[in-house]
Amino acid sequence: FKPEAYRRAARSIETLTEELKAVADRKELDTIPGVGDAIAEKIQEYLKTGGIAYYDRIRSEVPPGVLELMHLSGVGPKTARRFWVELHITSPKELREAIDTHRLDGVSGIGPRRIELLWTALGPTAGSAGARIPLTEAYVVAQRLRAAIHAVGRIERIEIAGSVRRRRETIGDLDLLVSSPDAKRVFDAVSGLPGVREVLLRGETKETVRLDRGLQVDVRVVASDEFGAALVYFTGSKDHNVHLRTIARDRGLKINEYGIFRGAERVGGATEDEVYAALDLAWIPPELRENRGEIEAAAAGTLPELVTEHDVRGELHWHVPPDATTEDVEATLAEARRRRMEYVGAVVAGTSLEGGSVKIGPGALRRLGELHGKRPSGMPSVLLVGEIAGTGAGPEGIELDYLVRRPAKSPRRASRKASPPTLLIAHLDPAASSTGVGTELRAAIDWAAACDAALEVGPGPCRLDSIGSGEVRARKGTLAIPTGLGGPPDDPTFPVALGLARRAQASALQILNARSRVEIERRLLPRTARGTTSVRTQA
Repeated sequence: FKPEAYRRAARSIETLTEELKAVADRKELDTIPGVGDAIAEKIQEYLKTGGIAYYDRIRSEVPPGVLELMHLSGVGPKTARRFWVELHITSPKELREAIDTHRLDGVSGIGPRRIELLWTALGPTAGSAGARIPLTEAYVVAQRLRAAIHAVGRIERIEIAGSVRRRRETIGDLDLLVSSPDAKRVFDAVSGLPGVREVLLRGETKETVRLDRGLQVDVRVVASDEFGAALVYFTGSKDHNVHLRTIARDRGLKINEYGIFRGAERVGGATEDEVYAALDLAWIPPELRENRGEIEAAAAGTLPELVTEHDVRGELHWHVPPDATTEDVEATLAEARRRRMEYVGAVVAGTSLEGGSVKIGPGALRRLGELHGKRPSGMPSVLLVGEIAGTGAGPEGIELDYLVRRPAKSPRRASRKASPPTLLIAHLDPAASSTGVGTELRAAIDWAAACDAALEVGPGPCRLDSIGSGEVRARKGTLAIPTGLGGPPDDPTFPVALGLARRAQASALQILNARSRVEIERRLLPRTARGTTSVRTQA
């Protein structure tokens, strides 16, 4: 049980929305699910010394190559230990040599098929099966698989589950759930898709394949009256599901991927709402399902009201392509109209990330200038934006509505009265955006507060992840969600950014571009001219 105890504590710590040291300083480590006295003591030791003596001791007892063996597909802790203790195989290289020299032939429990699978795992992509990939990449792959399966026909429902649905920043494998009367047809379609390297498993209700990139995909076909229960189960997280099962057991119920049962009687499971309602819980958004208090909140009716895609009302940071034409501008604004956006902030001047001047086509610039300040019927307002680094003045020679600033290493305190105002802080140093809550992130949040500006959440190393976004929210800051406007049809920017904001428990009130055109335009007025008109304020 000890390894599982450490894994549970690690999962809880990984999903914290604040720095672990802050929890330790408040002497509240024991409030983290899975962290008892012994683990809390080791956390304190690590925070003070940067190491854990117990970990160093047990790691020294195990050859490092044994851990590498466990990264191979089909090799778990027990098999790796057997290789090490019984067969004196302590690395993938030694396993390959053992297969080459037929040392595994005739070994009990390791038949020809198992040897073949081990050899496959040791191939050119050995180890990649266990690697985690960015959510953006996994999201695109999952959506393409979903579309391909849906095109097969006779599909009643299909959903992406697992970590992708919970919007974890990195993904280990993909889970797709399908309701269809013809599982064989679904599995035949999946195994025949381009990019599928091999079929690892096929049964009556489940097929597992590995893609060329090493990513494992599990496709399950379930009955329609089981779909909700299966979706809860395979969305996870594991700790969330364990907590649900404990509540069910205490009520004389059993809950699993097939439904909710009282004895032999099925009492629900067709929808997720049925599953949670059977436990007297409100439906819990997937992004929150980490057993971090969301179940207690659902029972008490205090779940946070998260921002939704319908709340986002505009794009504040559209980089107009340098070769954009008048037609490209019209097409992008038409897309914004279809998506019911009220405004589009187009970057037309300033300094590029490469250090030169922002350049766009003359036709595109002319058309944006013509539309600036006008609101053709049904079309979004065009706002002209300058992008600069540091705290310098904005570009001259063009009327701008606001600035997007890239943080300087040691920024001076910015003036909120500057004209044009700074509305957005973007392109963060990766050290600030993706390494938890540290000095760099705090500096960026402080600078955004000094400018009365929002910080971008979303994919990529220069935007905030869910942990950084949670820190902004906790410190009463404001976030902005990039919409991917003008990108390709399968651009994951918006759904991923939205999911990360939701995972950080952000509401619409904490999202700058969830505000109306009128509110944004009023915010752009000089502070002395804003008057006393009531606008929506942050909770």
